[in-house]
Amino acid sequence: MQRKQFLQTVSLGASGLLIPALSFTQTQSPDPLPAALVKDFVIAGHGNFAKTKELFAETPALLYATHDWGKGDFETALEGAGHVGNKEIANWLIEQGARTNVFVLTMLGKTVIVKTFLETFPSYINARGPHGLTLLHHAQKGGDDAKELLDLIKSKGLTQTNMKL
Repeated sequence: MQRKQFLQTVSLGASGLLIPALSFTQTQSPDPLPAALVKDFVIAGHGNFAKTKELFAETPALLYATHDWGKGDFETALEGAGHVGNKEIANWLIEQGARTNVFVLTMLGKTVIVKTFLETFPSYINARGPHGLTLLHHAQKGGDDAKELLDLIKSKGLTQTNMKL
């Protein structure tokens, strides 16, 4: 067999193996979590610690689930805990592996992280979290832990706690 024929045979054979593998992965994606369950978890994350733990124990993937409140307003259970200032639930969710963001970190008073983030991305001072709530709102909800961040955010000129989506 000549080199050209060999290469054609090998490439056809390899593609024959690859195509079924690709189609298998595309058709075997899991079903989405039920929207009502996600909504219940996000609502619980705002302040019902027992329910948050119960739902997580039953469906750990809820940790990463986001509820769509409509018009681009998405929220996780962690973000719910963040904007109401529930540090106990927020810290527990983070310990379980929840993905956090600068809004939650602001409420928790993680000054070094938030300050570095804002120095790197200064225009983020005007970003909006769930429900249009700003970093100023989250710093206020953080109380004494977030006092330094509250002062920093105010010094950067942010005066609104809610900016409509």
